[in-house]
Amino acid sequence: MHKIRLGIIGVGLAFERLHYPALEKLQDKFEIVALCDPNQKQLAKWQQKLGLKAEDLFTDYQQMLKRQDIDAFDILVPIELNYVITETVATAGKPIICEKPLAPTKQQAEAARQLTDKYQIPILIAENYRYSKEFNIIRDLVREKAIGETKYFIFHRAVDFPEDMLKDSFAAKEWRQHPEFPGGVFLDSGVHDLAAMRHVFGAIQQVQAFGVPQTQDFSPYTVVQTNLKFHNGIIGQYTFCTAGQEMLRPLIGLRIFGTEGMIYLEETSCGFINVAYNNGETQLIPYQPDQGFYNELLNFYKASTGEEVLAVPPEMEFGDADTIFAILDSIKTNQVVSVDHTIEYQLV
Repeated sequence: MHKIRLGIIGVGLAFERLHYPALEKLQDKFEIVALCDPNQKQLAKWQQKLGLKAEDLFTDYQQMLKRQDIDAFDILVPIELNYVITETVATAGKPIICEKPLAPTKQQAEAARQLTDKYQIPILIAENYRYSKEFNIIRDLVREKAIGETKYFIFHRAVDFPEDMLKDSFAAKEWRQHPEFPGGVFLDSGVHDLAAMRHVFGAIQQVQAFGVPQTQDFSPYTVVQTNLKFHNGIIGQYTFCTAGQEMLRPLIGLRIFGTEGMIYLEETSCGFINVAYNNGETQLIPYQPDQGFYNELLNFYKASTGEEVLAVPPEMEFGDADTIFAILDSIKTNQVVSVDHTIEYQLV
């Protein structure tokens, strides 16, 4: 079996805790042959762990692009660098995996969605929620009308970013605490939720949002409250709290209401989807959490062999990020903002 020889750009927490564990499970399909990071201590740690040579380590990713034995690149850098680095790497003419969101601003996101056509290379945006088992199950339930016609939903997410900053966590990173991109943690984390909603319910026609302002750098708002109207007529309410905890169980989570029942996902890590029907019957659907990272890399590999198409190219991920920018615009202007101008994005 042919292995894809990967060059990794950025060996911080996202590589250590998200991509590397998935790559370990896919050792028959991927081989890490080069690393790039400005932190030489990190490079030394991974060199020893992976058994790489000194010539396989880079502090300048543009030097790494000269390596002829690299088949594809995996980019895991701070959000403000996503587009700039991805476009430069694209000039090497090799397939790319880039972490979400695809760009830090709407202008750069517009440019990022053109990179696949511009350089004639496959690019996968690593939006793990679109690959997660729970949201694929829920999407199928909605499409198959398991609860009849879906009418509306509520989706509540609370993160305690100030508390998380004190832990060995993603929130402890300086670039997240003082972001150089609009929305801060709302763009960083909220884009997952919007990806899940668009994955399950389809294209979003309009958003109307309100925010509770705050002065801390990590987010312009303590709470973002959004009403969403989808092209298929479904409406929903989405709440994202950046500085609080939900203390009562079960959590509000994601609750989808249909004419014949409802679907409930407490949180992505819970391992079960609850379905309750109007006739009194219930169904508990198990799933394995945290499989999105594995599934996205497997999709990337299968796309390289022609078995599948890439499920999340830049064109699709653009809509997820654009919805975040639309929500921020709605808060700022106190206006309803249009989002997707076509009913559904189709893979080709």
